[in-house]
Amino acid sequence: MDYEVEFEELANKEKDSYDIIDVRDEDSFLYGHIPGAINIPEDDIYEWSKNYPKEKTMYVCCKLGKTSIDVVKTLREQGIQAYSLKGGYFAWLQNHVSDTYDDAKAKDVEQSIKKKFRRLIFAKFCKAINDYDLIQPNDKIAVCISGGKDSMLMAKLFQELKLHNKIPFELVFMVMDPGYSKENREIIENNAKMLGIPITVFETDIFDSVFNIEKSPCYICARMRRGHLYKHAQELGCNKIALGHHYDDVIETIVMGMLYGSQIQTMMPKLHSTNFEGMELIRPMYLIREKDIKRWRDYNDLHFIQCACKFTDTCSGEGCSLDNTGSKRKKVKQLIASLSEEDPQIEGNIFKSVENVNLSTVIAYKDQNGVRHNFKDNY
Repeated sequence: MDYEVEFEELANKEKDSYDIIDVRDEDSFLYGHIPGAINIPEDDIYEWSKNYPKEKTMYVCCKLGKTSIDVVKTLREQGIQAYSLKGGYFAWLQNHVSDTYDDAKAKDVEQSIKKKFRRLIFAKFCKAINDYDLIQPNDKIAVCISGGKDSMLMAKLFQELKLHNKIPFELVFMVMDPGYSKENREIIENNAKMLGIPITVFETDIFDSVFNIEKSPCYICARMRRGHLYKHAQELGCNKIALGHHYDDVIETIVMGMLYGSQIQTMMPKLHSTNFEGMELIRPMYLIREKDIKRWRDYNDLHFIQCACKFTDTCSGEGCSLDNTGSKRKKVKQLIASLSEEDPQIEGNIFKSVENVNLSTVIAYKDQNGVRHNFKDNY
């Protein structure tokens, strides 16, 4: 029995005669989906489909077109005309990025940064650079691109800043391939081409190295990726690497540290490397809100990869991480959002809390040399 159809087959069908049902988790769906698709997560679709019209056809979409086949088999047992979209969202994404490429696309994106999103995005990018003194004359910065919305926007912001030429500095747009699938690699390269970002790609075997690690593989993978970024950037003559963490990452990290790490700390706007002499990490997206990044993405009809880890390629969404760091961050994100509905100042207060630390009101702290101090020392 044929369970799969190509995306192209939908072009000749009446739109009222079918629905595209995306069975990935809500976070993955919100990050990017086929226009017009309806999000019904896999766990909910069988109950939801009980009242689905028998005369309509349901096309089921997952991440890679694997989970959707199993869903379709069950739906057909319920008497529903269901088909799996071959290759899933990633197949559609590959085709969409290729089809939307033209010389004018990059210019339209750049215009949106200069005009529509100047105050919400570009001005905050410049403010972080000025407030935290992130760029000095003659810096050579490796702009680290993972392929997601944050790092791609950061690359375009650096290009715009470079045009102003108030500070002489150089840029290298660096992509590290830790063992991406062929599909992920192509999407990253095609998006960079479409946006006019001249990327430099280098390969590592990080994914293979952490494959058999059982305890905190995602943490170890992240540490290894950071080391490779420093090393390759240094080999290219760079003295800084730029990462695309934003305001929401910062406040979530503060709360996660308290709730899960029993510590008060933040994601710093810049750091000196302890293992690579002369190298520094900067975060120029530090003051930019994630909701504004999403608005920029959607306004320009851009679609990026969400999670490029090859170990989650068979999952329906990002929630199937190898450890629970992602689920903890998701819970904290939801907690902050819930509190902010009651008091809009909550997010700003969390951000400012690590700027207003009074050492005389804390029980103990460590100084920059790791020496522990207790309030009883001078009581």
